[in-house]
Order: sequence, then structure tokens, then C-alpha cells
Amino acid sequence: MDRRRRRDVVYASVVPVLFEIGRLSIGSFGVMMALAFLVAGLVMQSDLVRRGAPGDLAWSIVASGAVGGMVGARLLLILHRWPEFVAAPLDLVTSRGGFIWYGGLLGGVLTTAWPIRRSGVPWTLVADSAAPGLALGYAVGKVGCHLAGDGDWGTPTMLPWGVAYVHGTAPWPHPPGVNVHPAPLYEAAAALLIFVALWRLRGWRAPAGTIFAVYLLATGAARFLVEFVRTNQPVFLGLTEAQWTSAALVSVALLWFLRLLGASSMREARARPATSVRGVPARPPRPTRAS
Repeated sequence: MDRRRRRDVVYASVVPVLFEIGRLSIGSFGVMMALAFLVAGLVMQSDLVRRGAPGDLAWSIVASGAVGGMVGARLLLILHRWPEFVAAPLDLVTSRGGFIWYGGLLGGVLTTAWPIRRSGVPWTLVADSAAPGLALGYAVGKVGCHLAGDGDWGTPTMLPWGVAYVHGTAPWPHPPGVNVHPAPLYEAAAALLIFVALWRLRGWRAPAGTIFAVYLLATGAARFLVEFVRTNQPVFLGLTEAQWTSAALVSVALLWFLRLLGASSMREARARPATSVRGVPARPPRPTRAS
């Protein structure tokens, strides 16, 4: 494939506007975000029903989580790009794309607390059911980021799958002929693998909350690694702010995971009968007669 044809291919992969109806433009990011919430809800509904919980709880969580997640992700973006917000607040608030996942996670957790509490279903069970859907929805959403070219691309690369986001919603800072790592697609691929792993772990007889802890561990680790090819500037010890946030998330999730498994092991040990040195169940001590 010659250089010009290859450039046409990588340019064609960036499609911020899918089609137009009169003056209304239907953006790829908005469509993929809607699809992300849909697939997340379907996956979560399926797992809630499997666990004996009401399936319609999934859609209450998706609705509230969508609002809280979008608001939280946008608010964190505003804090990160405060000078741009001050200069043109409406442009940043209404721009296609430009959301920060950690803000979306926090906003979604806060807004879904009420429907979960009202349902009476343990939040750890709901979190475990939500984890695979969150991973799959994130993968779909990241494809939307790639199609929109919203600025979360990577550093320049000579690899054959490099992309030039010249037609994206964010200004392209590189001269012609420069391609970059398609970081959104890296994150989408990682999230898809995480979904497959979590889906296979559904039958794992582990304490409630363990699947969600694994999700946080894997997602935080994936974001930490992808940051090495992102354009975010280091803030301390050569690591970016997102990497420090990922490290904190992984640390908390790991401690939670180990605590859950430790508590489960202790309960199993207490439930097992005591054994003698030869491995034979020990006889309970004989009651002593009162003199």
C-alpha cells in the first residue's frame, strides 16, 4: 500500500458526523455513547436476573448513571481545561466528546446510590452485575472517541496502524504525514478483553463485590499502561495525573480484593471441622462430669 492510499485509509477512520438531517448533525460520538449505555444495560439486566434480582433495576441504574456519569466526566474536563472554559464556556460544555472517565465513574457511583438503596438489593451484588456491562460499554464509548477524533489520541508513531485525526472535533496539532497512536482503540481493546474475563468469572463463587474489585483493578491497570502513549504531560516522577489516579484506584481495589478473599477464607476455615495431625476429623472433647 503506497503512502497516499494509506493516509486515505487512516483519515477515513475518523468520522465525527455520521449523517445530517436538515440542519441537525448526528455525531458519531453521541451515537456510540447511546449504544454504550444500551449494551451496558442489557448485560447488567441479564446478570441481575441470573442472580435473582429484578432486571428492571438495570435501567434505573443506567438512566441515573448516564446523567451522573456525563455530568461528572464533563465537570472534571472543565477543571482540567479551565482556561479554555473561561475563554469560551459554551463551546467546551457543548463540544462533542471530551469526557474524562474518572469523573464519569465518580458521578455515576454517586447518582446510582439512590436507586440501588431503594431496590433493597445489596450494592455489592449490583456492582458485580454492573462490572461486565461497564467494561463493554466503555469499549463501545472509546470507539466513539476514536470516530469523533476528540483529542485523546496518542503520541506520534511510525507503526502501520497509526492514525491522523485531521477531521476530528479537536484541532489537529501535527503537520501532514504525521500519524499518532490510536489510544482510544487501545483502551477499547483492553476494555473488551476485561469484559470477556469478567463474563467468564460470573460463576466464580467469591464474596459479593469481588467481580467489581477485579474490574477496577484491570481498568485502572489498563489506563495506566495506555497513558505511556498518550499526550498528557507528566506531573510527578515522570507519571501523568491519570497514571497517579490509576495507581490509587488499583491500590484501593487490590486492598479491597484481598480483604474480600481473606474474609472468605476465614469463613470457610471456621465452617470446616477441625482435623487431627493425620488428617482425620478430630473428635469433639468429651464433656467433663461435675464432681
